[in-house]
Amino acid sequence: MTALKLTAVGTSTGVVIPKDMLSRMKVARGDLLHVVETASGYLLTPYDPAVAAQVEEGRDFMKAYRDTFKALAE
Repeated sequence: MTALKLTAVGTSTGVVIPKDMLSRMKVARGDLLHVVETASGYLLTPYDPAVAAQVEEGRDFMKAYRDTFKALAE
C-alpha cells in the first residue's frame, strides 16, 4: 500500500503519483484517470467504466447473433 500526500496546485489541491505507480497503471502525463466510488472507498483507474459497460453489451450482442456473424463471414 502506498500513501499519497495532498499538495497545493495553484488554488486547487492535487496529488503526486509516483513514477513506478504510473508505469504499473500504464498511464502517462496527459492521460485520464477515472474515479469510481466503491463500497470500500474510491478506486482510481485508467479504465472508463462507461466504455467497459458498452464493450460488455457488444459482447452480449455478438454472442446472441453468433450464427449470423458466422454466416456473414463466409
